[in-house]
Order: sequence, then C-alpha cells, then structure tokens
Amino acid sequence: MAEALTLDEDATPGIPSRLTRAVSPRVEMHPDHSGIHPLEEGLDAFAARYLLTTMAEYSLDIQYYIWQNDMSGRLLFSAVLDAADRGVKVRLLLDDNNTMGLDDTLSELARHPNIAIRLFNPFSFRTLRALGYLSDFARLNRRMHNKSFTVDRQATIVGGRNIGDEYFGTGDEPLFSDLDVLTIGPVVKEVTKDFERYWQSKAVEPLNAVVKRKEGHGREDVQLPDVWRNDPKVMRYLNKVNASTFVTQLESGTLPLTWAKTRLLSDDPRKGLGRAKASTLLPQRMLEVIGKPQVQFDIISAYFVPTRAGVAQLLSLVRQGVKIAILTNSLAANDVSVVHAGYAKWRKKLLRHGIALYELKPHSDPREPSHDRGLTGNSGASLHAKTFSVDNEKVFIGSFNFDPRSAMLNTEMGLVIESETLASSVHERFISSMRDRAWTLRMDKWGRVNWVEYPGEGDKERVHKHEPRTRFIQRLLVRLVWRLPIEWLL
Repeated sequence: MAEALTLDEDATPGIPSRLTRAVSPRVEMHPDHSGIHPLEEGLDAFAARYLLTTMAEYSLDIQYYIWQNDMSGRLLFSAVLDAADRGVKVRLLLDDNNTMGLDDTLSELARHPNIAIRLFNPFSFRTLRALGYLSDFARLNRRMHNKSFTVDRQATIVGGRNIGDEYFGTGDEPLFSDLDVLTIGPVVKEVTKDFERYWQSKAVEPLNAVVKRKEGHGREDVQLPDVWRNDPKVMRYLNKVNASTFVTQLESGTLPLTWAKTRLLSDDPRKGLGRAKASTLLPQRMLEVIGKPQVQFDIISAYFVPTRAGVAQLLSLVRQGVKIAILTNSLAANDVSVVHAGYAKWRKKLLRHGIALYELKPHSDPREPSHDRGLTGNSGASLHAKTFSVDNEKVFIGSFNFDPRSAMLNTEMGLVIESETLASSVHERFISSMRDRAWTLRMDKWGRVNWVEYPGEGDKERVHKHEPRTRFIQRLLVRLVWRLPIEWLL
C-alpha cells in the first residue's frame, strides 16, 4: 500500500529529470543564491503548480492547510494521480481541520502504491468534528498552517495560498489577493528537509490510521470522476492554464528570476502538540534572522492582531525613527468579526503614534465566502497575503499572520529573502495600490477614527465616520468582542 512508500533524503534519480535539466544550468551559476519568481496573479499561481506537476518525474512533496473540493482542488488531485501513474512518488501532508468531505477522495488516492497521505492533528470524529474539541481541545486547537509544493526536489512554491478556487481567482474576479514565490536553488533542499521533519512528526498520522481504507486491487483501479476534467468550465480554465508560457520559459532559461540569499524559517512541528521550545518559535527566529528595522517596516497581513506586547514593540520602533505602514482587511472585507476585533481595539493607539494604517476594501461584487474553515481556521477575505519588507532590503513571504494564533498555536513557515529588488517591489506595490484598493485611516480632531477614500483622479476625498460598508450589528459585535479575554485565540 501507499504507506510503504519511502524516499531517501539524499536520493537523486539515476537520470536527471526534465525539471533538473531545466533549472540546473542557472542554479550552478548562482551557487550561494536561490532564484525567486513571484506568483502574484491567481492564474499564474495555479499554472505553476499544475504544470510543474505534469513535469514531475521523481517526487512530489505537498503540504497544505486547506485543499478545497472544488475545480482547482480537483484538477490538482487529478494531476497528482497522473504523476503517480507515471511513477512519481507522491507524499501529501494535509492539516485535518479542513478535510471535511474529502475522506473518500483521499482514501481513493491513498490506494495508489505511489501515493502516501498523512494528516496533521487528525480528528477522531470524521463527521461531527466539533465533538473532538470537547474532549481534545488543547491539541485540535493547534493547526499546521504551512504551505509548500516541492517538485523533484528541484523547485518549490512557498507563500500564502492554499489550494482552492478563491486562492487562484478561477472566477470573474479573484476573491483573495495573495502572494507565492516559485524558488529554485539551495533553499529547495531546506524546504525538502523541513517537509521530512513534518512527515515524520508525532503530530502526523497516516490517512489509513484515521479513515477506513477503501478496498481495491491496484493502481489501475484508482480513479477520479471523469467530470472533474471534462466539464466545459474546467476545459475552458485548463485551456488558459495550458496557454501559459511558464514551462517554455522555465526550460529555455528565460523565466524571470531574482537571485538572492534566501533562508527558510519554519516552526518545529512539535508546536502542533504544544511541545516546541519558545526559542524555536517563528517570531523569535524572524527577529534573529532579519534584525530590527532601522528605516522602514511594511506589513501586509490578512489577519493582524498585534496584542499589547506587539503594539509596544511597534511603538518602540517608531520612537527610534522607523516608518511603519500596515495593510490588513477592513471589517467589510473580513467575515470573521472576532479576528477583526483583535486589531480594531488598537487602531487609535497606533494612529496616534504615527503608524500608517490601511484597510483593504472588499471586492465590488463579493462572492460566497469559503464554506468551511472550522472553529479555529481562517476564513474568506479579500486579502490573504502574509508578507513584510524591512528597510527595502529584506522581505518575508510565507504563511505567518501577525496574530497570536500564528505566533503561539499554529505551525507556520516562510522565506526570508535578502533582495533590495523584491523588498522595494513590495514597498512600491504597497504604496501605489493604497489609493485605489484601500481605505486610509486617520484621526479627526475629536479623536475618532475616519476612513478616507479617493473615488477617482482629481475627485475630492470621501470621509467615512464609521467602518464603510458594514452594518451597525457588525460594528457592535466587534466592540463587544474586543473586551473579552480571548485575544490569545485569535
């Protein structure tokens, strides 16, 4: 069965794979640096994953917090199965918080001799999962928020996106604004080793130990519904994906890459069991690797809950002359009022001390929010990226939100990239997009928070006295929640 599948950490295929031949010449020219290709648009982010999977000849190591049972999720499941049929060794590690409705599909895939599936902090109750919190809250409250997609140990994708239509913008308008990076070079080996560490973690269990195994005779029996790929909507989307020049550019050596010293930061998987040492937690290690900002600190975080200690650190930087700008979701763009409350309670203090706050506007034609994020998960919002740049010299891109959950409860990962080009790009995108896409917050003479927008070129600013596009009951709920002692859960 699939769980007998093993991979030697240092093993390499006897004949270099197609992907190895594509990237090796450029990697060899930059032995100490990794090549970084930002994936800003949803279609590009999906195409990179899908087309890399079609190129795979040796291995796929895939780790995600969410894998939706929708078009993009099913297409990638199908591509993974095709790869396994070609002899590719597939290891799929999913957090169990968001696998509701996927047990049958995962069981079917796990029957394949080249596919192994494991679950992080699995639920004992497969249907009424909330019952698990009643008996095992301390463990189940801790989730694996990591996101990586590594192909033939030659290329990896790391960033904020999970697997699902809303992350790739498969409809008329993307629901999430997000950011991943495709990376080749030395840091890929770091990601591979980190995946192995999680794969062997005591917080992880094989799917077959959690879900009743499906019976079958062999790989020829492992099938996914034909409609997953034959639906007209799916065919149209695949045509767009296959029209991508990604593979052509990758193999011709013309894919734009920024070469920079790049380091992986990842939580100890024992954090998922509450057993990680404080010195290994991501915030502490970020501070050690990046150091304190000296001039500029730009934060983009879908869920920003600074806490009293975090606010004190930010204000300390301001007193040292550091300019700080923060972009997060507005209440109108975030359907988790509880999380928003953990940020809203600190707005006035941050503004009084000169920190620039921007709140992303919701899409003009919002779609149905994601259906299942569980009791402790993130939820639908316009902004999903998690990145920050420091002094226009270094940039972090990964899964880490500036909130207590990312800091203390969930496992997280990301890349620290020492590149003025990328850091400056993040800063420029931050500044240039604020006028159109976000409300600028400021204090009026009565000490109240105002939300300012600029409707069009040359138009006068429009000032909102209350959180725009929200109902009174939403604002009331936020005010009630921020007085509760639950900030550590957010």
